[in-house]
Amino acid sequence: MTPSLPRLSVAAAVLALAGSAVFMPSARSQIHAAPSLLPIGVASSGNASTVWFHEPSSGKVVACQSTGGNALTGVQCAVGKLP
Repeated sequence: MTPSLPRLSVAAAVLALAGSAVFMPSARSQIHAAPSLLPIGVASSGNASTVWFHEPSSGKVVACQSTGGNALTGVQCAVGKLP
């Protein structure tokens, strides 16, 4: 007895689907790598301004100072870690 055409087509479809699943890339979760810096303070004196940021998850503190007043000439940042 020979297998019927619908049975062969179903078997071929199942094999094709299984074969394509092998070559599909696996799903991977995305890593949110952007730091979540929270502003905690600002100060200015003359032509210089300073802002402080805190990242609660790592305890990191960032302080950035800009100089130049209206015509921004430079920004310098320092990073530290809270105990």
